[in-house]
This record gives sequence, C-alpha cells and structure tokens, in this order.
Amino acid sequence: MMRVAQVVRIRPEKADEYRRLHRAVPEAVLDRLRRCHIANYSIHLLGDRLFGYFEYHGEDLAADLALMAGDPATQEWWRLTSPCQEPVEEAAPGEWWASMEQVFLMK
Repeated sequence: MMRVAQVVRIRPEKADEYRRLHRAVPEAVLDRLRRCHIANYSIHLLGDRLFGYFEYHGEDLAADLALMAGDPATQEWWRLTSPCQEPVEEAAPGEWWASMEQVFLMK
C-alpha cells in the first residue's frame, strides 16, 4: 500500500462551491476511484489550501491515474472542480495537485 498526500490552492471565492460539490460526489466518480485501487481518500481545507490524502492498493499508480483521466465521468467532475483550484507555488511544471513528502508515519 502506498500513501499519497497532495496539496492544491483553492480559489477563495470558489470555496463554498467546492464544498457543495463534494457533498454529492457522483457515484460514477467514486466507483472509478475504487476501480483504480484508491481507498481512504479525503480532502481537507486550511486557509486557501486543500490537502488530499489517499491510500493506493494497486501495482501501477501511473497507469491507474491514466485510466482515471480517461474516464468520462471523472473528466466531467474535473470540469466542475478544476475552476475552484489552482496549483501551489511548489508544484512542478504541469503538476496540478502537488505531491507532498512524507516525513513521519506512526505505526
């Protein structure tokens, strides 16, 4: 299992819309996440930053993320949610949600 933590900036004027959208995530989007071996996915908000965390239980994260990106329901979901976000300064070129380094894990 791989733990993945990411961060993206939320556009302050879109925070309420982002919350509203996430109160009713389409089942097709949730199903795609599950079929891409993603579990325990959560998103948290602090100030103008969204922190996302999920656990990956597959063999090839890049391949599963590519499947997700090609999914029509997910593409429609991103069409709704992407205008609410913008990359953080620390994001690599072309990166939307910037990956975070794990510095501690209690077992």
